[in-house]
Amino acid sequence: MGIFSWIVLGLVVGFIAKLLMPGNDPGGFVVTILLGIAGALLGGFVGTYFHVGDVTGFNIVSLALAVGGALLLLVLYRLFIRR
Repeated sequence: MGIFSWIVLGLVVGFIAKLLMPGNDPGGFVVTILLGIAGALLGGFVGTYFHVGDVTGFNIVSLALAVGGALLLLVLYRLFIRR
């Protein structure tokens, strides 16, 4: 995937993660994209480690792994910001 694809995937995944976990988070559009990209990387790493799948593009497995990673990062982000 190219850099533009990662940005679009990050935007979509970050948006979905914030829809699944609504709240008053600091940060806007850029933080959402970064959260989504980092979540895709984390989800791809965990999926590859456990032989579940990999983030290879816009398909259901990749999207699920990326959203799962983004949700995990969002939980950690909220825990870190509160302290």
